Amino acid sequence: MKIGAHISTSGGLPNAVDRAVEMGAEAMQIFISSPRSWSFKAIPESTQQEFRDKLNKANITSLFFHGVYLISLASQSKENLSKSINVLTSYMQSAEGLGANGVVFHTGSHRGVGFDAVFKQAVEAIEQVLSNSPKDVLLIIENSAGMGDHICSSFKEIGKLTKAVSSPQLKVCLDTQHLFAAGHEITDPQKLDSVMREFDTYIGLSNLAAVHANDSKTPFASSVDRHENIGEGHIGLDGFRTIMSNKAFDEIPFLLEVPGFEGNGPDRANIDLLKMLRSEIGLGG
Repeated sequence: MKIGAHISTSGGLPNAVDRAVEMGAEAMQIFISSPRSWSFKAIPESTQQEFRDKLNKANITSLFFHGVYLISLASQSKENLSKSINVLTSYMQSAEGLGANGVVFHTGSHRGVGFDAVFKQAVEAIEQVLSNSPKDVLLIIENSAGMGDHICSSFKEIGKLTKAVSSPQLKVCLDTQHLFAAGHEITDPQKLDSVMREFDTYIGLSNLAAVHANDSKTPFASSVDRHENIGEGHIGLDGFRTIMSNKAFDEIPFLLEVPGFEGNGPDRANIDLLKMLRSEIGLGG
């Protein structure tokens, strides 16, 4: 179980690796463009090489990109759907040159029309992205908290998409805060076992590629996406001890997306808390 975080790329992509090393991260996630813009610029080969060299020196083998926040495969706007496909494809194509395992993305909101109404569109969009992507890069659906009519808060919806696409490249990232907010009870060992059996039934445990490790500012089943530092939210340290003890996560990288104890994003203190729990449980890094 590698423990890492979403890392800032401020000042250039290679700087993100330096920051990961400084905070003791064993895995990392980054944006490779502004998360709030459709704009995407090709990454120069010299930057790619410097980034790969630093990544190899740091011995970080679990690297993920996070797609921009604007992506919505459920969008009712043809223009926004096209932009979503294009930027997601650009991220997938860039992953190979930078040595990333895959791209995590949010599927978006159906805006009240319902999952069934956007299902075919989402399947076709995913298939289009994959058809123009390197075959060794994963496209990873992140579960949603369910707020604002976002699709894929349920395993049933995610499973329906993955089965329809039927590609070994299509995987899933579970966000602990989103799970908790969407009404999946993950803080009790027996109930978590039931949750993961449901995941296995609809999606398959072999399709779990990563975990976003976030505590929750909001109560259970709130449907509100609000991350908190580990141990300071409604999931709590005992909740994360339960999650990390579950065999389904033994070899899955945990990536922090927390506000940070000083408000500057994921930090060593949060990483150290997860490492402490990992040590208690007896899992290696």
